[in-house]
Parts: sequence; C-alpha cells; structure tokens
Amino acid sequence: MTNNKPLIAHLSMLGACTFWGLMAPIGKDAMLHGIDGIGLVSFRVLGGAILFWITSLFTTYEHVPMRDIVKFAGAALFGLVCNQCCYTIGLSITSPSNASIMTTSMPIFAMILSFVILHEPITLKKAGGVLLGCCGALILILTSMTAASSKVGDIRGDLLCMAAQLSFALYLSLFNPLIKRYSVFTINKWMFLWATIMILPFSGRHVMQTKWAAIETKTWMEVGFVVFCGTYLSYILTMIGQRVLRPTVVSIYNYVQPLVSVSVSVLAGIAVFKWSQGLAVVLVFTGVWLVTKSKSKRDAVVTEEK
Repeated sequence: MTNNKPLIAHLSMLGACTFWGLMAPIGKDAMLHGIDGIGLVSFRVLGGAILFWITSLFTTYEHVPMRDIVKFAGAALFGLVCNQCCYTIGLSITSPSNASIMTTSMPIFAMILSFVILHEPITLKKAGGVLLGCCGALILILTSMTAASSKVGDIRGDLLCMAAQLSFALYLSLFNPLIKRYSVFTINKWMFLWATIMILPFSGRHVMQTKWAAIETKTWMEVGFVVFCGTYLSYILTMIGQRVLRPTVVSIYNYVQPLVSVSVSVLAGIAVFKWSQGLAVVLVFTGVWLVTKSKSKRDAVVTEEK
C-alpha cells in the first residue's frame, strides 16, 4: 500500500486539476443557460459550506479558538469571496480559455506579494519569470480588447480573472500561518461558512428573483459539477497530492487546468483559440515555471537544513 502512495498522489493532483479545467467550460455553459455569475457563486459557497461541514462530522475534531475563527473571516474574504466572485463573474464575461489561462498566473502574484509583505528575496530568474508572465497576460488582454466576440475574450472578464488570482495570492501571503495550523476540512468548513455569511445577504434577493423553473436539468447538473467536483472534491484531491508530492511537482499540475479548459472549450464551440493566445500561453507558462523553479539563497539554505 505504501508503494502506491506516489501513484495515488499523482492521480489525485491530475484529477483535481482536470476538474478545475472542466469547471471553466461547464460553468460557462451553465451561465449561458439561465444561471448568472452571482447565482453560481452563491451555489458554490453554500454548497461547499454544507459539504465540508457534513464531512467534518466524520473526521478528527480540531478545536479552533475564537481568535482563529475570526481570522478565518479574513481568509474567507480574500481566499473565497473576492477570489470566486471575481473569477466566476469574469468567466461569465470572457472566454473560458482566457479565464483558465489567467488562473496559472497566481504563483507570480504570490511571489510579488511575498517580496512586498514577507520581504522574501527575488532572484534574477524569478524577476525574468514575472516579466514573461506579465507579457503573456498583456498579450491576452490586448487580444481581448480587439476581439469582436466573447468567444475570443473580453478585457473586463480577463481583468476580473486576474484580480481573482491576486486575491488568492493575498490570502496565501496573509494567512499562511493560519492555514498551516489546521486540516483542509477544518479550514474549508469555516472559510466556506464565512463566505456564505458574507455573500448571501447581498446575493439572496437576486437569487430569489431568478426564474428557476425555466432552468433545464442539464444546467442544474453543470452547477452540481461545479459545486461537488470543481469545489469540494478538488480541494480534497489536492490535499491528498500535496501530502506526498513536493511543491515543485504539485506546481507542474497547474498547467493541466488551462490545457483541459482550452481543449474542451474549443471543441464545444464556446471559445475560439487564436495564435496570439497561444503565444500568451507560452509566455505565461514559462514565466510561472521560472518563478516556481527558481530558488533564492535563503531558500537553498532552508532546503539544506531540512
């Protein structure tokens, strides 16, 4: 059984990133057939809260002091509310291809924020990675600006999806000690609960005014996929993979998401992939690879000590 752990870890990461890749075209199709961005976010946070709280009843109980419960509110604001609202609403405007490509930029934002907030050093290789990633994002945005159809992209949606990655990078930088202290079930049950409390008072009336009877079964199944597979199951699979695999190996799986999303979106006819977007992908992927691969002198010392 021990020998199977690496295989299970790789399959778990592959499954999680595949689900996230499928979430963009499936979520986009749901938003084209009756569910808008606000509605999908509301279902996602409420569904995640219910599923993680139910699961926590069957896992080891962890006591969380009140000060950390309050901190989880801040973590939920950046890690879920701003992140999911920006991404989902951005996805409803732009193409699923552009949305998924933007998600790979998160390590770049995380590196910049670590430098600003945590004063971690930046190597020349990391700086080059940031420059390449920014060039790729700029090409993607310029392509969206001149696009005649949302199937190619929309600058508003692209910027919102980029803001989602900035928000998540802020969450990692500000609340890293907190999220290392607890299990994934404890973290997510409190974060999704806080996110539900924050979002539903503003989206509740909007959701109630939606004509639910007119929504087809296919669309409800797509919403179910986003909530169960794209949110709940993906978080669990990622946890399994991260316990065994090195961070550098885990980061490689980030590239699976846009590859799946772009392929499915183009085949389904809800996105068009142009050569300029292909160039953007190469630049962003290369930039992210340089950022995650490069180690500062401080990182090297820490690695040797371990």
